Amino acid sequence: MAQAVWAVWVLAYEGRGARPDNGLMQVFRGFQNPGIAPACALTIGNFDGVHRGHQAMLALLRSEAMHRDLPSCVMTFEPYPRDYFATIAATPDLAPARIATLRDKLSELARCGIDQVVVVRFNRALAAQAPQAFVDDVLLRGLGTKYVLVGDDFRFGAKRAGDYAMLDAAGQVAGFDVARMNSYEVRGQRVSSSAVREALAAGDMAGAEALLGRPYSISGRVIHGKKLGRSLGASATGASDGFRTLNLRFHHRRPAALGIYAVRTHGLAAKPIDGVASLGRRPTVDDSGRVLLEVHCLAWPETLGAEGGYGKLVRVELLHKLRDEARYDGLEALTAAIHSDTVNARAFLAAHAAQHRQTSRDRII
Repeated sequence: MAQAVWAVWVLAYEGRGARPDNGLMQVFRGFQNPGIAPACALTIGNFDGVHRGHQAMLALLRSEAMHRDLPSCVMTFEPYPRDYFATIAATPDLAPARIATLRDKLSELARCGIDQVVVVRFNRALAAQAPQAFVDDVLLRGLGTKYVLVGDDFRFGAKRAGDYAMLDAAGQVAGFDVARMNSYEVRGQRVSSSAVREALAAGDMAGAEALLGRPYSISGRVIHGKKLGRSLGASATGASDGFRTLNLRFHHRRPAALGIYAVRTHGLAAKPIDGVASLGRRPTVDDSGRVLLEVHCLAWPETLGAEGGYGKLVRVELLHKLRDEARYDGLEALTAAIHSDTVNARAFLAAHAAQHRQTSRDRII
């Protein structure tokens, strides 16, 4: 797995501890790399969504790392182990739906103040590795681990044979500390990636926000699409560019959220821009199966010009689900649905803004 440093540096909060002087989180592909710190405080997991339970674990990891004068390190996987096993069993639908892209996961880890992330490719060799070999090759020789923090359901090694007790015993022999963090609850509900997926699948965006500690969002570079929306909406809106959209790829075949949403887009202008978005496979106009997030801004920034959005890195908050994705009998029916979605999104966003203003006044009083 010896690989060069992945050319990604992620903006983070002010650097602390062993974080580089520039205050950025380092990201590596593979763990056998001279750029990785010779010792670390480590946690291991998928961290899909980086929800409030993850955030609590990462805060504890950073505290332990600072007291030991070590960099905090997250080891995560791509693909996820369950993705890998579902693929080799030819049952891809058994893999869990994906909450976050790798970009968004790394961004949230950086916001949590993590110093370095090691992205490990989960493959046949790693799946077959015995628990003790994982300790020796990965934790000790690969990462120089001095402290390991794991969740209460942590398993590792071939056939998930390794558990917390085995890891703790190995640490006593090899000289690294092992700690376990119990489940994190919010209002009596265990916070987990599974719970976030269930909320998103049900269109419960408020529930997902409560579990994540922030509105659910997807980020990415705006790419060129077929520009079909410009002609689709021209007759309905009277505008020459119709329902122009920003297109972002979601690099996973099964996103946890699917459908039509009222959204807010950051990164195009000084203030976020309201809009309506489709996250899905666009069954009426595309049969490729590729997942795309298409965002129609309700008020396009004039300073960008007609083509100014391409290449920009934007973050789209999915605030409210309007409906499920659907297949329509022709472009005329699709255009009518988009027009209705735009009207409904405007109504929700106006009410949402009014509620936010009232809440802000109540806090001031």
